[in-house]
Amino acid sequence: MVQAVVGANWGDEGKGKVTDLLAEKSDVVIRFQGGANAGHTIINEYGKFALHLLPSGVFHPQVINVIGPGVALNIEALLHELQGLRERGVPDPQIRISDRCQVLMPWHVDFDKFEEERLGKQSFGSTKSGIAPFYSDKYAKVGIQVCQLYDEAILRERLAIALVKKNCLLENLYHKAPVDVEALMAYLKDLAEKIRPMVCDTTRLLHEADKAGKVILLEGQLGTLRDPDHGIYPYTTSSSPLAGYGCVGAGLPPRSLTDIFCVTKAYSSAVGAGPFVCRLSGDTADELRRRGGDAGEFGATTGRPRDVGWFDAVATRYGVMVQGATEVVLTNLDVLGYLDEIPVCVAYETADGQQITDFPATPVLMGCKPVYDKLPGWKSDIRGIKRYEDLPENCRKYVEYIERQVECPIRMVSNGPKREEILYR
Repeated sequence: MVQAVVGANWGDEGKGKVTDLLAEKSDVVIRFQGGANAGHTIINEYGKFALHLLPSGVFHPQVINVIGPGVALNIEALLHELQGLRERGVPDPQIRISDRCQVLMPWHVDFDKFEEERLGKQSFGSTKSGIAPFYSDKYAKVGIQVCQLYDEAILRERLAIALVKKNCLLENLYHKAPVDVEALMAYLKDLAEKIRPMVCDTTRLLHEADKAGKVILLEGQLGTLRDPDHGIYPYTTSSSPLAGYGCVGAGLPPRSLTDIFCVTKAYSSAVGAGPFVCRLSGDTADELRRRGGDAGEFGATTGRPRDVGWFDAVATRYGVMVQGATEVVLTNLDVLGYLDEIPVCVAYETADGQQITDFPATPVLMGCKPVYDKLPGWKSDIRGIKRYEDLPENCRKYVEYIERQVECPIRMVSNGPKREEILYR
């Protein structure tokens, strides 16, 4: 059985907690795309963690945690995360890295920073983690696979091919020093030896696990609206965070995918540039941002304050549809307990005055304004409640209203950041 946990919106929906929860009953958890550019926050008996590259199954000793071939592997960042777990008393997890996975190089981070600086106000809100330059190289076929790190002749040849253009850009566009090949070779050789025990053919591993009836959990990063094909282009990430891509980025047949858990917050939040129809400002935004999550609405990787807004049914219904969700997980419901009434965006008004309920392409989206319906609040703290049936009536009505809006069953509701703070319907 293959399951996927993915985001319905802009990312930061609470997928880490859901993956951590589902990992308890899983045999394999796999990251299938992205890199260290986004984080999953998890709170458990060991403390609070922000994972960036490590799969969220690392807190379960029985789980095999896989870095799939679709991931942008920053080896140094991965080793740093592992060391951080050890220092906080987490038992060494089982880690497997695909030998076909590609390596995020130091120049990818540099080019990301230099290009955002060059673009200035026209920048795309990058986390400056090297993701766009990495995937540019991957699809231009000048990337470096993990397996190539262990053949010095091949590695040297691959670096020579890549650095012709890299050094030209560094020196002439960004006015920076060129890359020293010998220093880079030594750096990569050292990192390669550190991860050697973890490297294997993960595609074979996953197929054998699937044939044996093991439970495999695909962990997505970011959300639908950051997909480069179906999201708010160009304000997107550089790999697909869709469940449909999960099989490609992991190395599994599409027919194996059985359950798609699509995660969304009980309100909206986003990090990064681009249109955000329900964006709040002033004291209203500050209050929601301060109350949001365990430590407020700030990016787990960047620390940047997130834009926040009321629940966007137009965007979420689209996100759920594109992900092909079998069920929705609603997180952060407890955050809204301070409100007398709760707005929900049910339609957009376009620049020419039309009302639409389908999520539009970027040029139209940029001129849209939210159309709100308002629901009564429940004015109480719902943390500590163990059964959905025991939630205040207006709280349950809010959940059921959202369920009708997104046109997909909500079977899990989070009423706090901790692993056990989850209600089942």
